Amino acid sequence: MLPTSTDVLVVGAGPTGLATALTLARRGFEVTVLDQLAEPPSTSRAAVVHAYTLEVLDRIGAAAPLVAQGVRAPRFTVRDRDRVLLSVPFHQLPSRFPYALLVSQAITEAVLARQLADRGVQVRRPCRLTGLSRTGDGVRARIDGAALRAGFVVGADGLHSTVRRLAGIGFTGPSDEESFVLADVRVHSTLPRDEAALFLARSGPLIWAPLPDGVVRLVAAVATAPAEPDAAYVQALLDERGPARRPDRVTEVLWGSRFRVHHRIADTFRSGPVLLAGDAGHVHSPAGGQGMNLGICDAVALGTALADVLDGGPETLLDDYTARQRPMAEDVLSFAAGLTRLATLSPARRPVRDVLLRLLGAVPPARRRIALRLSGLSHRERTQG
Repeated sequence: MLPTSTDVLVVGAGPTGLATALTLARRGFEVTVLDQLAEPPSTSRAAVVHAYTLEVLDRIGAAAPLVAQGVRAPRFTVRDRDRVLLSVPFHQLPSRFPYALLVSQAITEAVLARQLADRGVQVRRPCRLTGLSRTGDGVRARIDGAALRAGFVVGADGLHSTVRRLAGIGFTGPSDEESFVLADVRVHSTLPRDEAALFLARSGPLIWAPLPDGVVRLVAAVATAPAEPDAAYVQALLDERGPARRPDRVTEVLWGSRFRVHHRIADTFRSGPVLLAGDAGHVHSPAGGQGMNLGICDAVALGTALADVLDGGPETLLDDYTARQRPMAEDVLSFAAGLTRLATLSPARRPVRDVLLRLLGAVPPARRRIALRLSGLSHRERTQG
């Protein structure tokens, strides 16, 4: 049964919503988490947790149990078939986590949900938010016909955010969208099992990411994606975009799906007591593996700001949250779009691109800047500076 009131209502129990709630619960505040799904999904899109995100998760006690279940990748490569154009050295990062952690989003969610349950907070499912109205001291929410009063509401409910719509916050960006296919497979491959790779192909990028238990996550931009890609379809993608001299051979498709992505950002991340985080505030291409990572960083920053306000701090701290995180989201959107453009350059321009990437890879300061950018640590430097 739902409570009649709460300090903070969090709508959406993905990584962003769970991390927001955990940040608040650790500070001793009452938080209610809703999700419209009856069960948490066992499959998911995101497969990489970057160094800065691990530092952020470490603040709320979630990094160590997550690291224990993932694959540590000390480098990331950009390839054109068999040629390594750029090798990014994560092992030299100035961080306690000098690697990219390759782990399914489903595991990330399970770790956060378990930490939250240890604090006495259970996700309430299935629950659907149907209305929001301002009150003198916060918000009155309608949830499946019942009323709940909250000091603040956090929309962590994704691309089609009900919270964003009910708050009247615009969500702008190009009208075009990208189609992607995703599959977790078992594959015979000579590619390293401790290294994620981005293959740049004229038909679109292909992300190759090894996961625990010998599984490989593949994500590719395609013109039209099947609802459930089979082994033949995935093999054709690898034959077209992956290694050529010693091609990968798919032996099993564990699961597959498709999704479409817009490049959009909310006009603001705050409307009074209503705040946005994660995909509710920004969506973009998965190139570079930045989406879930940015959402988790939003979550801990927002949870901390809300806790400080509930602890007696000024509400301007919430304006500081949107002033800091929205430019960060704009930067990530631009970065992801740039990676996609690199992959889809015309054949005439690809040789120049390849030479430039190789030149960048030969310059240590350039490699370091790229590693800081991909790992998210450039955001840490910016916020501390």
